[in-house]
Amino acid sequence: MAIDKSVEEKILRYHFVEKWRTGTIATQLGIHHSVVDRVLAQAGLPKIERTRRPSIIDPYLPFIIETLNEFPTLTAARLYEMARQRGFTGGPSQFRQRISELRPRKLPEAYLRLKMLPGEQAQVDWGHFGSIQIGHANRPLMAFVMVLSWSRQIFLQFYLNQQMENFLRGHVAAFEAWRGLPKALLYDNLKSAVLERQGQAIRFNPTLLDLASHYHFEPRAAAPARGNEKGRVERAIRYIRDNFFAGRHFQCLDDLNEQANNWCQGVSADRRCPENTDLTVREAFLQEQPSLIALPDNPFNTREHKPVKAQKTPYIRFDLNDYSIPHQQVQKYLTVNACLKTVRIIDGDELIAEHPRSFSKGEQIENEQHITALWLAKTNAKAHRGQDRLAGASSHSQDFLQQAIDRGHLLKSTVNQLNQLLDDYGSTELHIALGEAIKQQSAYPAAVQQILEQRREHRQQPPPIALSVPEKVKHYQVKAAKLSDYDNLGKEEARESEEDKEEKTGGA
Repeated sequence: MAIDKSVEEKILRYHFVEKWRTGTIATQLGIHHSVVDRVLAQAGLPKIERTRRPSIIDPYLPFIIETLNEFPTLTAARLYEMARQRGFTGGPSQFRQRISELRPRKLPEAYLRLKMLPGEQAQVDWGHFGSIQIGHANRPLMAFVMVLSWSRQIFLQFYLNQQMENFLRGHVAAFEAWRGLPKALLYDNLKSAVLERQGQAIRFNPTLLDLASHYHFEPRAAAPARGNEKGRVERAIRYIRDNFFAGRHFQCLDDLNEQANNWCQGVSADRRCPENTDLTVREAFLQEQPSLIALPDNPFNTREHKPVKAQKTPYIRFDLNDYSIPHQQVQKYLTVNACLKTVRIIDGDELIAEHPRSFSKGEQIENEQHITALWLAKTNAKAHRGQDRLAGASSHSQDFLQQAIDRGHLLKSTVNQLNQLLDDYGSTELHIALGEAIKQQSAYPAAVQQILEQRREHRQQPPPIALSVPEKVKHYQVKAAKLSDYDNLGKEEARESEEDKEEKTGGA
């Protein structure tokens, strides 16, 4: 524990001037003797070894020391239980204190400062910087950081996740910003970089190897628990947190990335280069840039490819949002090909839709032509159902509709009105009225309705009662029963009755 300076002064004065022993000083000042030993040790005096009195733990020391040598990290609680099983009767606090003195100490490891040549290496890592709200979605804000090991030039770009596509985009953007790339890139054990490792055997992510083949760099993986190997990028991320991101205000992700680019080219580049304090990072990068590998003619393809299945509605789901497709493509397996700006939907080799990308959540991004085409198809289908119903009710319906179209009447409204008359008056009356209207050259629904009204009044019947018939059952046709069949049944019953009477009379 920390002690007051005045107590430390008294300890030294009592020891050197008054010649008090350690125990006397501790008793008079009301402190533990270990505090006195520590103060005297800091003053350059060797620790005074005291005669240790016999302890009940002494018979168990050989067992404890042997066990700790074999299992150095074994807890004092477990050792205490093992000693109790062997007959130890002391308390746990004294035992724990003795174990802390006996436990072997790991020697601190010293690290060499790693020197790099210009253009030799860059280090890559992700940094998590909270989250950002975009529409209805709360997205993680991830910083892709790449730093050249010699000049310490930093590349910084923010993305909404650390998936492989953004990992690749960060590389390509860094290479283009530097107009070149180093011979080797050092990674931590990210899944985007290292899939598996056993000792010196490392299995890199195949997509990263494709990127390395395209740009001709060597991917390297830092050894586990070796922070000194990737210290440049870790220090760069801390520097970004303190010097760039702290107190930073931005409107959107594009605004943040624009500010990050200006910071990399400005404040960050004007700091002193740790490898050579006579130079700024900007000056060191200008010296390193000729040593970088030249870029290929074409950049690496970083677009996302994802198979999707269109359901019954003309949309596909991609990255928390729905994108419209032509209605002819429903119930099919399609492919999404996306970048940070656009989403393309492909059927085989055919591009069927392209939309601006949304990073919100639960949005419907629609092409008006897709929705209009579906609406027209549904409307036309409904019209065809109405025409089929009229054709089933009357053989005059096709001729009537053709005449109506020739006169310039709208087919949809004509079909709807005739179907309503069919509901009100029935198929027999409508058939007669349509035939009469055709003869009169009056092919419009009002004429048919007038003929039906005249026939109803002539029969002295009340007006029809409007019935609400569900649209989905209107196309069903119910055949009218022949009333003559019922008349014949009555005649047969009367004939049978007469025969019964005759049999009774003859019997009498």
